Amino acid sequence: MEELLCIGCGAKIQIEDKEKVGYTPKAALEKGLESGELYCQRCFRLRHYNEITDVHITDDEFLKLLHEVGDSDALVVNVVDIFDFNGSVIPGLPRFVSGNDVLLVGNKKDILPKSVKDSKVTQWLTERAHEEGLRPVDVILTSAQNHQAIKDLIEKIEKLRRGRDVYVVGVTNVGKSTLINAIIKEITGEKDIITTSRFPGTTLDKIEIPLDDGSYIFDTPGIIHRHQMAHYLGDKNLKYISPKKEIKPKTYQLNPEQTLFLAGLGRFDFISGDKQGFTAYFDNNLKLHRTKLAGADAFYDKHVGSLLTPPIDKELADFPKLVRHEFTIKAKMDVVYSGLGWIRIKASQDSSVKIAAWAPEGGSIASQGIDLKE
Repeated sequence: MEELLCIGCGAKIQIEDKEKVGYTPKAALEKGLESGELYCQRCFRLRHYNEITDVHITDDEFLKLLHEVGDSDALVVNVVDIFDFNGSVIPGLPRFVSGNDVLLVGNKKDILPKSVKDSKVTQWLTERAHEEGLRPVDVILTSAQNHQAIKDLIEKIEKLRRGRDVYVVGVTNVGKSTLINAIIKEITGEKDIITTSRFPGTTLDKIEIPLDDGSYIFDTPGIIHRHQMAHYLGDKNLKYISPKKEIKPKTYQLNPEQTLFLAGLGRFDFISGDKQGFTAYFDNNLKLHRTKLAGADAFYDKHVGSLLTPPIDKELADFPKLVRHEFTIKAKMDVVYSGLGWIRIKASQDSSVKIAAWAPEGGSIASQGIDLKE
């Protein structure tokens, strides 16, 4: 069979893997061959609905992409998921964009409880970015679901770009495409205004959104981050790590030597300290299970995939083992489970608390804790 190419982006058409570049459904392929207008699904949706979908690319392709971003005098907008900063980090980004201004955008702020102050989350994201070697010129929280937040984001981009082009970068699953779609709707309100152009040295297209002064916002394909929790769970269980509604905190009274299982995805051990209520911020449907610390390992081994789900039985083979991180805490702070949520801990110099937080291997636990609420 001759090689078929998308007339939008030039990618080789394939019908096997919808996550990869060039995918088109079989029925659309047949229709496209008849009409002579053969598009991959991504270009079809872009052309007819002004919608952008994620395309997964290889690390090498992404490096080429970062080279171009780094070589241009542009504002770089780095979109991260507030709930999964560790899984949102683009490896090597600080090295490539050291000469560019970077605006860090924390997405999905609409699911944070109203009690959580924006200023605290912004401060926390700034600290985490600095740890990764990224020095953003500004940090803003936004939500693709919130019209006002999108307007604020566009204003911020306009102010910081100073007439330059804008590159939007992010890993898959951080909501970048949804955010770009909301920006397109806000800026244009029109169809057929968006075009695509090729990244030099790759088969990848970048989405071009024209701005009034002849500059462009370029949307770049997302890179896969292998340590994201999303890669270990099936579609039905992704809702537990991608909350859609505002999170309602739940408080659990724990005595020392008690354990809280975060379904089968993580674990919190209260080792020593005064009895207290620990406030948990996770998806409202994620089942938390309290038990004794003694025997907790055996309890997990016996019940993960049945009582402790997700992961469900068929996801267990690929699900990484939980790794223990121990902390002695001497001030009020939050222990953050990357991609899941966080637990608030009350402690002081006179009344320290020892805990252990368990997360899937490759994932992270952060406790440089900022109390996100007050």
